[in-house]
Amino acid sequence: MDTSNPAPATKPVDAQRVLVLQGGGALGSYQAGAFQALCRSGFEPEWVAGISIGAINAAIIAGNDPATRVDRLKEFWDMVSSPVSWNPITPGDRARSLFNETSAALIATFGVPGFFTPRLPPAPLWPQGSPQSLSYYDTAPLKKTLERLVDFDRINDLKMRLSVGAVGVTSGNFKYFDNVEFKKLGKKIGPEHIMASGALPPGFPSILIDGEHYWDGGIASNTPLDFVLDEETDRDLLIFQVDLFSARGDLPATLLEAAEREKDIRFSSRTRMNTDKNKQVHNTRKALRELVAKLPDDLKNDPSVAILCNAVKENTVTVVHLIYRSKNYESSSKDYDFSHVGVVEHWNAGARDVHLSMRHKEWLERPQSGETMVTYDLTRDVSSAPESKKQE
Repeated sequence: MDTSNPAPATKPVDAQRVLVLQGGGALGSYQAGAFQALCRSGFEPEWVAGISIGAINAAIIAGNDPATRVDRLKEFWDMVSSPVSWNPITPGDRARSLFNETSAALIATFGVPGFFTPRLPPAPLWPQGSPQSLSYYDTAPLKKTLERLVDFDRINDLKMRLSVGAVGVTSGNFKYFDNVEFKKLGKKIGPEHIMASGALPPGFPSILIDGEHYWDGGIASNTPLDFVLDEETDRDLLIFQVDLFSARGDLPATLLEAAEREKDIRFSSRTRMNTDKNKQVHNTRKALRELVAKLPDDLKNDPSVAILCNAVKENTVTVVHLIYRSKNYESSSKDYDFSHVGVVEHWNAGARDVHLSMRHKEWLERPQSGETMVTYDLTRDVSSAPESKKQE
């Protein structure tokens, strides 16, 4: 993994700094690399929100002091990555694709150290209705890993805000476990809340919390962006959203490409949808403010107008959107290919994309011209100097 120390980028805008992390299994090392680069660029998040593997990365970040966060992330990703190296007989994408598929098959067979192990006997051989019959893997190793790498006392002392999402198995309702809200209720975030956010069935078992079983939040929504936008409406926000699946892609040419494209669409975040929704809300609020300004003085003191004036107040939101772009040799197994070479590649890709983003000082400035939400993204060709893509 890249440990060089490039020159620092421009200092972030004076706003609440939020890191939003999508789910995506083995691709999560891209988020770790992005976080490392963000820290080197002076972006220390005050709030980190995650789903699935994003929740695990988020817990490691929030559950450690600034000096050790990257080291703990590196320790986790070194532990879960397969030591098998890639030494192709013939170079090229086909050879690498074969290696990736083989690595993913080994992971599916033997599990991931410190993360999950296959059930023995397999789930179908356990009595119907037993906990062991409902998932192919046991995630008990992940609980021990979280207890070792994450200081949950630090999380519950609110050193950094942490939010992780899960979905109720029987209710179907989405639920965020948030340390700020838990503090108000006299509750504490623990390993079980992080595990619940990453309990993707039928691979992993549901996690029981306060009488309710929870599965991976990615089943309902694979990004916490909407939660962040709903929770903070007063203070300006500078959000780095790090996604692992791209909503846009080429038309598949093979069955493997079709499977990969389906997974990308299913788990990609709906950033543009959230942006459009908030833009509509902004336009409505702006129109109301302009209408109130045109009212005669005798109506401006009306109690109903006072309610409207309070309702039209809004903060500004800047989203710097980083999306992992798949390589030609990756397929639908990319999210459970924990090969060491893949983990290192994804980590370095995350760091590279942040460095490219930080070249754009305007991305870190407060939105101008009355805009209240803008989103910036890298072009798909990250090998050349990136251009900002502004979504209003």
